[in-house]
Amino acid sequence: MRFKDETKIVVKGGDGGSGAVAWRREKYVPLGGPSGGDGGNGGAVIFIADPGLNTLIDFSFNPLVKAEDGEGGSGGACFGKAGEDVVRKVPVGTQVIFNDRVIADLAVPNARWVAARGGIGGKGNLHFKSSTHRAPNFSQPGQPGEQFEFILSLKSVADVGLVGLPNVGKSSLVGAISAATPEVADYAFTTLTPSLGVVTCLGGERFVIADIPGLIP
Repeated sequence: MRFKDETKIVVKGGDGGSGAVAWRREKYVPLGGPSGGDGGNGGAVIFIADPGLNTLIDFSFNPLVKAEDGEGGSGGACFGKAGEDVVRKVPVGTQVIFNDRVIADLAVPNARWVAARGGIGGKGNLHFKSSTHRAPNFSQPGQPGEQFEFILSLKSVADVGLVGLPNVGKSSLVGAISAATPEVADYAFTTLTPSLGVVTCLGGERFVIADIPGLIP
């Protein structure tokens, strides 16, 4: 049985670090000049298709994916450290939708896609030193990382399907053993369309269960 699993997420690349304004200060170097280093680049958000996953439930609990910011530059021509990338695994077959358009389809195992790029670090005043401008007293701020709101969509295959007459407790069972919240009421045909739930076993393994509308003779 094929169903669609969807979730909305926000991805944010790390901001670039700001460049530094600093000066070389040494006892026997009266004209030390600028020594402010550049800021580090922000990290990126990267998705990888993992054949070992079968749901998007982890993104439902953590919809914000943010990479690390780059560090600012400092004196002594020290450059800031670049921010770490954030790599998140998604099931094979995950599609990324932006503005009602599919912009990425991770249909191949281990496929990689950069969801948000990090910002570029700003230049320190050391970078602007020249023969005509020996004492620049300014630097650049870091650029912000990219930020987007995506919908992740996965056409998944349910491992278990509950089949039975109306009002026998199928939806109640799905709600009890998973995080799904199907509608439960005391009248027939409460479930009009199939709904999915993800069941987590004691050993950490997961399987997908489907609540199917009640059958009639």
